[in-house]
Amino acid sequence: MRRFLARFFEYFVMLVVLIISIYPIWWVFISSFKANPGGLSLPDVWVFDGYKTIFTSLNIQQYFMNSIIVAVTSTIISVLIVSLAAYVSARMEFRGKSIISLMFATTLFIPAVSISFPIYRMLGDLGLKDTRTGLVFVYSGLGIAVTYFIIRSYFLTIPKEMEEAARIDGCSYYATFFKIIVPIAKPGLSTAAILVFLNNWNEYYFASILLKSKDKMTLPALLGQFTTAYSKNLNGMFSAIIVTVVPTIIVFCLLSETFVKSLTAGAVKG
Repeated sequence: MRRFLARFFEYFVMLVVLIISIYPIWWVFISSFKANPGGLSLPDVWVFDGYKTIFTSLNIQQYFMNSIIVAVTSTIISVLIVSLAAYVSARMEFRGKSIISLMFATTLFIPAVSISFPIYRMLGDLGLKDTRTGLVFVYSGLGIAVTYFIIRSYFLTIPKEMEEAARIDGCSYYATFFKIIVPIAKPGLSTAAILVFLNNWNEYYFASILLKSKDKMTLPALLGQFTTAYSKNLNGMFSAIIVTVVPTIIVFCLLSETFVKSLTAGAVKG
């Protein structure tokens, strides 16, 4: 009886979490096909005006490409740089090592609002304000703490003997890292890349304040254009939200197994 109750409680909790997770997406999806968005019931008349608007009048394909360029480029830069730092921290002993890890951890407690003005001014001084390049640099520095600890924990699971054997064969530190460590640590690097990509793809705050030209805006920044002080195009906004969310869901579903395995390995062995 206890085992049955325990199993029932587990499934009940999972059901509640599932409902809480799916409810917002389902509500937005159904509302995107309604003339008057709202409610959970299926629409009496299916309206596709929102999707027609974003693909014809708004040319959402351009915003989609902007998001892909910014998110993919910043993900590659962030994972590459952070992985080098994580490798040094995981494998080498030097003075101030614990302080560096602490500095990475403290960035988790810094809200984006508190650093928005310095970033805005710095990009203005560099002539990168209202450019995708400037946004790539900003995204490359966001969330580095989480990326750092995920990659570092996975590096710690790799036996040091493999690196020692490579060093005996004459490999330099760079050759050892790129030819030995990186292929072995692909699951950990993939997990970090997935998290960085999802965060950068969905990021709205910096995209909305750094990009003013419509031809350079990303998808999250586009969503703010549907609501003004005088009007609200809820149907178009919900349609754009669905188009924005679907790629991230597909990416996570395709790579969820790798994501879970690498996190578990890092948690147990790291």
